[in-house]
Amino acid sequence: MPEASSPTQTSSQTRADDAFRFLQAAIIKGELAPGEKIGEVELCDRFNLTRGPLREALGRLESRGLLVRKPHAGVRVVSISGDELLELYHIREVMEGLAARQAAERMNQKEVAELHALLDGHEKMVAEAHGLAYFQAEGDYDFHFCIVTGSQNQKLVQMLMGDLYYLLRLYRCRFSTAPGRPQKALKEHRHIAEAIALGDGELAQFLMQRHIRAARNNIESRLKDGDITL
Repeated sequence: MPEASSPTQTSSQTRADDAFRFLQAAIIKGELAPGEKIGEVELCDRFNLTRGPLREALGRLESRGLLVRKPHAGVRVVSISGDELLELYHIREVMEGLAARQAAERMNQKEVAELHALLDGHEKMVAEAHGLAYFQAEGDYDFHFCIVTGSQNQKLVQMLMGDLYYLLRLYRCRFSTAPGRPQKALKEHRHIAEAIALGDGELAQFLMQRHIRAARNNIESRLKDGDITL
């Protein structure tokens, strides 16, 4: 029989989990900017955290690729160039297109119904944000996560749901606030879900690739116009 955790251990772990979730959200929402140097004292003061849980949270964020540690430079929030980001979107276009095709072939009726219900929730979220943002929480609350896991292709899941997933979430959030983009992205999600419900893998793949291509074009345009920098 496993030994029960002491109240102190449980409390400490809970604080570390809370710190991890809080800091991950701060990175993804841009409150901790790409390339920003992480100082433990400053973070403790800024976010009202204690040193032990903070250090554990930083280690977990580093393992997810959201923080990078460099010799003589300390720990910083991950940052990539515009060209690197666009390359990642080219990869997404191909891989998530395949995921959508296989999801259409393999998801059952219950899973499809849950996908539609998820988008109903997203529609309310976009409306509450007055159409200015489309922020999806990670995991089962993320449309793209559900499509990839719905493909039942374990190699795709490993490649797309590892470090790449968390890195891309960081930039998906930052670029989801372009005027009109939240409503358009939600509409595109609806069309993909409908193709999956029909079991039309070819259409689902086409729509997913077009959706990610539109997101990439939005990023490229905003970078070129100087609306946002990395």
